[in-house]
Amino acid sequence: MKKEEIKKEFETEVLDISRVERMTKGGRRLKFRSLVVSGDKKGRVGVGKGKGRDAQDSIEKATKESLRKMITVPITKEGTIAHEVKAKFGAATVLLKPQTGEKGIVAGGAVRSICAMCGIKSVSGKMITRTRNKINNSKATIEALKMLKS
Repeated sequence: MKKEEIKKEFETEVLDISRVERMTKGGRRLKFRSLVVSGDKKGRVGVGKGKGRDAQDSIEKATKESLRKMITVPITKEGTIAHEVKAKFGAATVLLKPQTGEKGIVAGGAVRSICAMCGIKSVSGKMITRTRNKINNSKATIEALKMLKS
């Protein structure tokens, strides 16, 4: 497959863009850090982060990393996950539960975006800890999805 075909196959969503500064003798040096989730809405999802001198450069780097770090998630015929799963990454702990019926994705922040890009139609997600760090929240969600068994 060519690179253009791969990019058309996957959808991307920017979760976070932040400006990072460092002090040098000559003044402040600015960079941008982005967090991107990519998925095909058929069970494959990946999260990547990238840094660059401008926001567009960091988004491109993060997209390449998210395509490199794709995982495959087993989804049931009803469009949910098979069983309850709990995962921890850093200070973030996430709990994902399957839902019956068409209730949709009942979660917030990074958990909602990752589950939507993965193709999960109904799941209940809860961030158990109080951290607002989107990088750790997204990595905890990916760890939870890795623990799923079909």
